[in-house]
Amino acid sequence: MIFEKINTVPTSEELLDKAFRRASRAMSGKTITGRRTALEANESMMLTAANILTDNLKNIVRRFPTFENLPPFYYELADVMVGVDDMRKSLSKLDWASAKIHEIAREYVGKIRKSKDPLPVRKQCFGRISSILYSIDKDLLFLNEARNKLRKLPSVNDEPTIVVAGYPNIGKSSFVTKVTGATPEIAPYPFTTKGVSIGHFFVGSDRYQVMDTPGLLDRPMSQRNEIELQAITALKNLDAVVLFIIDATETCGYEIKDQKRMLDEVRSEFGLPVLVVANKCDLPQYRELDFVDMRMSMATDEGVNEVTLRLIEMVRKAIEEKQTDEKEETIGNEL
Repeated sequence: MIFEKINTVPTSEELLDKAFRRASRAMSGKTITGRRTALEANESMMLTAANILTDNLKNIVRRFPTFENLPPFYYELADVMVGVDDMRKSLSKLDWASAKIHEIAREYVGKIRKSKDPLPVRKQCFGRISSILYSIDKDLLFLNEARNKLRKLPSVNDEPTIVVAGYPNIGKSSFVTKVTGATPEIAPYPFTTKGVSIGHFFVGSDRYQVMDTPGLLDRPMSQRNEIELQAITALKNLDAVVLFIIDATETCGYEIKDQKRMLDEVRSEFGLPVLVVANKCDLPQYRELDFVDMRMSMATDEGVNEVTLRLIEMVRKAIEEKQTDEKEETIGNEL
């Protein structure tokens, strides 16, 4: 996953401790016999510490992804969770600190070569370098917190997707498991009370992912907070269709009128193609509903294959329409 490559971001104290320890080792390897060797030893200490700090700061910045190149899904989630602009500002401060430390080290190399006593010059250099590191300590802490949050995101591929929605206990997870042919991956998700179920299946060489997002798409929109609504917005960036499952027996504990109300909200909020399927058609309590497109039974497998094929057709059509719109937009821009 994109954010897994980000290592733990150290604090300013940890960076300084690492740099000064390495600098001390560089000093201990020198034999001081007079002024010239003393100057060389102190210069080596300064340059070693500065190089350690600049390299570490550059590596922190490098390991964070280039946000402009992130898939829209992950960009939206990163913005919801930690704020993309805030991360950019903190990373730019690390870039500034890296360049400034390099500049100061070079400045003090010149000073130390002209000095009679290199020790106070080196101490002054280390003091200025330390001040720079302490000035970005909040940014280092923020970036580490951001890293810890972003690493918890599920591995969602930029590929054809079926997002499963509906109230709890209506067969959503069973559908994911049955269609993918295996127990799906349960990934932690920052906005949900449970882990997201993500499964995959192939049709020829094309891979499809099926997502059940408990805590996001299993209750009315009015019960969701702003962050959860933004997370739903992120899901819209996938090449996806929505499978909305209705329990036409009401044995899930939710009345059909409430399920229908949530269906209308999902349609309004997502703006994605929606297939409405009534589950549990094998039970005697099953009711035929005029707003349902298809029916199935997770218990007997009735209709499951037909529903899956219909969803595949809808995904392919949605992708084709998106590609056509993008081509027309490109032609329009060229004109």
